[in-house]
Amino acid sequence: MDLRKGFHEPAEKPRRFYKAVTVIEADGGFGVQLDGRNLRTPKAQLMRLPTRAAAEQVAEEWAAQTDVIEMATMHATRLANTAIETIGDSRDGVADQVAQYAGSDLVCYFATDPAALVARQEAAWLPVLERIAAEEGVRLERSQGIVHRDQPSTSLTRVREIALSLSDFQLAGLAFGVALFGSAVLAIGLLRGWLTADEAFDLSRVDEAYQEEKWGIDAEAAERTARLRVEAQVLERWLKALAA
Repeated sequence: MDLRKGFHEPAEKPRRFYKAVTVIEADGGFGVQLDGRNLRTPKAQLMRLPTRAAAEQVAEEWAAQTDVIEMATMHATRLANTAIETIGDSRDGVADQVAQYAGSDLVCYFATDPAALVARQEAAWLPVLERIAAEEGVRLERSQGIVHRDQPSTSLTRVREIALSLSDFQLAGLAFGVALFGSAVLAIGLLRGWLTADEAFDLSRVDEAYQEEKWGIDAEAAERTARLRVEAQVLERWLKALAA
């Protein structure tokens, strides 16, 4: 389940139909109301979040909408919808997906040349590989080029255990992160607070940054990079909000 690819903007964007957005405490959690009416997921389930900070993040997205509702920009709302509607019945499958990313993790694939790129990758990626090995027991082997290298099964099992130890809301965030970064290592680093959103995002695009420095960057690529960076920053806030 790729949380970043599962959303489709409706053909006609809905117009904003509410004035006031508020956060309420209810049912042992926190909800969002639009003009006093409870916000629900697309499948009509009540939007109930485990912390006030997470509910406030969702509420801010709804309050920020203007004439039309731009659902594609509402990443926290999408994470909340996924956690409520999907994760609970799919935890094993989502954990398997996270482990699969670790099995071919971006930060394990080092270039063979040029030397400047290899040196940059080593400076960026080796510290996070060493840290996840030391602190989480996830020891991954580096590979060269695009040749696949099987990772230790014990490490992949450990990644799966980390995923399954999370709440549905945290697991939705982790799954979003591995798809965004192409890396379970970087997503776990963000989850644990070893990395900021900007650090994780920059580590995920070491190769791209090197090529941009060499060949330049066009406006479309720059726009995409900026948009994805915002998604990483929203995810960092989401994970922190769940721990608040």
